Amino acid sequence: MLPLNQRDFSGELIFRTSRSSGSGGQNVNKVSTRVELIFYVATSQLLTAGEKELLASRLGKKIRNDGAIHMISQEERTQLGNKRRVTKRFLAYLEKALRVVKQRKTKVLSESEKEKRLIEKKKIAKVKYLRKKPGAIE
Repeated sequence: MLPLNQRDFSGELIFRTSRSSGSGGQNVNKVSTRVELIFYVATSQLLTAGEKELLASRLGKKIRNDGAIHMISQEERTQLGNKRRVTKRFLAYLEKALRVVKQRKTKVLSESEKEKRLIEKKKIAKVKYLRKKPGAIE
């Protein structure tokens, strides 16, 4: 399957517009610049079954009851700017949710490495102890 940034989600994204809130003068009252993005995970043709399961488990609370991811953008003064912004944020959101987390491997130290570490710790402790003023109460 193609990486997310190479897939064309434009056919599966639903955009709705409405009047934006906040500052902007008459522009806010006249022009519908707020953009809502809706994406239905379960019916997507671009996601594999494994990706859908991963999204459902990792974004469980972020996915609405009808199985849709819903995002809003109203920062820009133009509808096109908000559409670009919300689409970019959506793709980053999917990318982050589908990222495979590497398992951490614990490092097993040899006896000599453990001994070196303890000697170094004792040196640092001694330096710090010698920094104290004479007669300081512990």
